[in-house]
Amino acid sequence: MTLTSRLFAARHGIRPATTSDVTVLRDARVHAPDGTVLLTDAYVAAPGRPLPVILIRSPYGRRGVHGTIARLFAERGYHAVVQSTRGTFGSGGRLDFDTEAADGRAAADWITGQPWSDGTIGTFGGSYLTFTQLALASTRPPQLKAMAIAIWPAERRAYHYPGGAFALDRLGWAYTLEHQEEPLALLRTMLRRRKELAPAFGHLPLRDADTMLVGHPVGYFQDALEHDKPGDPYWAPSDFRSLLGDLGVPVTMLAGWYDVVLPQMLADYQLLRDGGQQARLTVGGWHHTSRELYRQELADAFDWFGTHLLGRAPAADRAEIRVEVMGGGGWRDLAGWPPPATTQRWHLHPGGGLGPGTPPESEPDRYVYDPANPTPAVGGTSVMHFGPRDNRELEQRPDVLSYTSEPAAAPLVITGPVTVELFAGSSRPHTDFFARLCDVGQDGTSVNITDGIRRLDDVTERPGPVTIELWSTAHQFRPGHRIRLQVSSGAHPRYARNPGSGEPLATAVTLHTARQAVYHDPARPSAVLLPVTAEPL
Repeated sequence: MTLTSRLFAARHGIRPATTSDVTVLRDARVHAPDGTVLLTDAYVAAPGRPLPVILIRSPYGRRGVHGTIARLFAERGYHAVVQSTRGTFGSGGRLDFDTEAADGRAAADWITGQPWSDGTIGTFGGSYLTFTQLALASTRPPQLKAMAIAIWPAERRAYHYPGGAFALDRLGWAYTLEHQEEPLALLRTMLRRRKELAPAFGHLPLRDADTMLVGHPVGYFQDALEHDKPGDPYWAPSDFRSLLGDLGVPVTMLAGWYDVVLPQMLADYQLLRDGGQQARLTVGGWHHTSRELYRQELADAFDWFGTHLLGRAPAADRAEIRVEVMGGGGWRDLAGWPPPATTQRWHLHPGGGLGPGTPPESEPDRYVYDPANPTPAVGGTSVMHFGPRDNRELEQRPDVLSYTSEPAAAPLVITGPVTVELFAGSSRPHTDFFARLCDVGQDGTSVNITDGIRRLDDVTERPGPVTIELWSTAHQFRPGHRIRLQVSSGAHPRYARNPGSGEPLATAVTLHTARQAVYHDPARPSAVLLPVTAEPL
């Protein structure tokens, strides 16, 4: 057992090791069906007797954190294998989403051919590592017996086009992959990433932004820009939703209220349950790179694999669904998702008010959205501008409207999907509307809870209803706190700005300001729909 693995295990609350004798077999050459060589490290627990194997397929390297995690598994009743996906850390080819299914199956078959494999496999890892798990599962490998997935959905397109708007901040992933194999890569990313990304985020046309950033076109970024329409067959090979109903493999899932793919993961969980699959779901107040999420991911995986690969009893206090109620509500076990709730309509009122009563006759509120000075992303569900943040400075911008309730007299708990029904008009047929729910503390701090965007191609100046699906949430508004709804037309670079021109996404260069109107009167009662549930215990 290394000092690193001991410290890592202690920090993450992992059960004590059963052995410290682990042999690492470096740089095994596993051949994909097309002949591409995928470099693979195996962590074999002495004396090398047949055991279940945990497979981790990653584009982020075989050493460092993933090597430590593999060693942790090998010290606790398993062997472990870490493979670099193609195009990364010595593996041949270039990163290709559509080859991950065949590549993963080659890795799984190679494992079961080793003398130290007992013929069963569990797969582990979040984000892209979950994509590789789902890709492998799509080949129906008989040796796959358990999966521990996190922060990635079965539908890849949804990751790029939430609400129909392009998730421009995904360009940061291209930057990470481009520089991650350089010396001092982590330090470079920490010190220079935001500065180097800013010009690319502001560049038009978008099809040249990747070249500006890394010096050459990035295939998967170009593909995502080109195939922007729903139903484009380009996305079909990496859409695994049809797999879930009869998956046949026990799955534990971790998601975050501020994660980029939360809505799709909740839908995936429902598909699994509707198909009678064995699945478990945990959702905390996490974003895509939360340290606490990764600590929970490891503990959750060890419990899941212990049950489904080693035959141990599951954790006695673990419900099938466990969610964290933010705002100090603690953790709650649920029988299903979403839980029973009463939908309350909180209407926008003139003068920036928000309440359950019907709004009076009033003139609409107006603002101008200028894509040359786009409304910035402040916290939320971005990969880069993430989590809860104080929004007061953002709310001072003239292109952001705010509607605020009276202070709560008693705790108000919401758990489930949040929707905004907005009666809005625009001077441009092509425009976006962005809505955000905030918790305003007694000191005036306005902290974002959940948000969502809707890209529209047929808006007129005559007001019509616009439905904006916000991320689901679980949150407690404490006594004395107020509910606030923001309305704007962007969160850049979380979402690519809408130029207002109707030009193709990849080639648009013309920017038009949009004069926006938000209505709140008895005939056009804009509102946020809150799923109100019982007070947390």
